[in-house]
Amino acid sequence: MTILHINDVKLGYEGQKVLERLQLTAQAGRVLALTGPNGAGKTTLLRALARLLRPQGGAILVDGRDVWSLSTREAAQRIGLVPQGEALEWPLTVEQVVALGRAPHRGWFLPLSSKDQQAIEYALAETGLRALRARPVTALSGGERQRVLIARALAQEPSVLLLDEPTAHLDLHYQGAVLGLVQRLAHECDMTVVVSLHDLNLAALYADRVALLADERLLAEGTPAEVFTPELLEAAYGVAVSVEQHPIYGTPLIMPLLTRVPASTPAEEVVPPASPTRAANPQRSTHTARQRHPAAASASPALAEVVCHEPN
Repeated sequence: MTILHINDVKLGYEGQKVLERLQLTAQAGRVLALTGPNGAGKTTLLRALARLLRPQGGAILVDGRDVWSLSTREAAQRIGLVPQGEALEWPLTVEQVVALGRAPHRGWFLPLSSKDQQAIEYALAETGLRALRARPVTALSGGERQRVLIARALAQEPSVLLLDEPTAHLDLHYQGAVLGLVQRLAHECDMTVVVSLHDLNLAALYADRVALLADERLLAEGTPAEVFTPELLEAAYGVAVSVEQHPIYGTPLIMPLLTRVPASTPAEEVVPPASPTRAANPQRSTHTARQRHPAAASASPALAEVVCHEPN
């Protein structure tokens, strides 16, 4: 069971500060969602966790070891990254792209071993891609391509899975399918999962913990019910919101409060938004409510079950 610890980390680029004094922990068996407005540093933090950006201060620890003390190969064996917006315009089949995830274990030129083949089969099965294994990736839909990227990461056999906006540009069906899979990989396979999400309602449904980033810092961290309050969200996004309780799942349901101009009101007399309201029962356990809602049910039947594969 892998613990990812972010200890007093400062992140940025030349001449640009992004995040500082960041203290955060991601636990095995849980989904940690990174939320916050555009430019808050979600992708930057994921790049640092994936060992693609060296912190300007502090340390990122995997089971107590600084990620920068690991070799590139060892880091790739332990940490899988699903990037945002990867084009996948290569003349490769689904299976060939997924097989690239074995590079940290076998290198680029050695033939695939039986263990490699087993890892590829596992990744294809868990993402529901066996029937598409011979299809060119250029012939896939957006949701199918996203599953290919997740499968490639799973083929690495990582203990930490990082995903940058995995539901971007996906329809409702594939949003549920992808996040349902991600949630089950954490809960059933004890993976440490960190995912960045713009959609707060999806984060409330599928994440166990939420980190809210804004103004170059961690504004709040906790359960969705603890973090998604009208006060914190307005402080982060600069817009008033109403936070209600989901009528089925009991999770926070966030709605922005819009300034409206009724047809009978002169344009300059703008009606202010109503006061935000909290969830009807803020003490209600979000985790318990999530146990009752079948996140996996929104996935296709091929994604309904997870058979965990032990990482090396």
